[in-house]
Amino acid sequence: MIKILDLNHVALGVSDVPRSIRFYEEVVCLKQKPRPAFDFDGAWFALGDTRELHLLEGLNTPVHEHPRGNHFAIEIGDFEGCQEHLERAGAKIVNVNLRPDGARQIFIEDPDEHVVEFCFVPEELKQ
Repeated sequence: MIKILDLNHVALGVSDVPRSIRFYEEVVCLKQKPRPAFDFDGAWFALGDTRELHLLEGLNTPVHEHPRGNHFAIEIGDFEGCQEHLERAGAKIVNVNLRPDGARQIFIEDPDEHVVEFCFVPEELKQ
């Protein structure tokens, strides 16, 4: 039996680490974290209090992601503010959606076409 404690991190291969760092700092508004001295380039970002996003150099093949396929989601507290920020930042928004349960979603693509979801869950759905 495996005792799962929590999700630790999500890792994405990227083709240009500095470009992806700028995107995740400026568009997604993540804070970069210290990273061990691996023998390959990359970057780590905080995803909330305990989870992380790890960017890894070396993506050499195209990414084929879409909102109903591979992606990761970030829960947000202000849907309209998030959408306005993403539009001002020039993010490539691929879909804005209202889920059947009432949660609202914004899907964007990063520079390598990885899909990132911003999910707003109303308080009444969290109960």
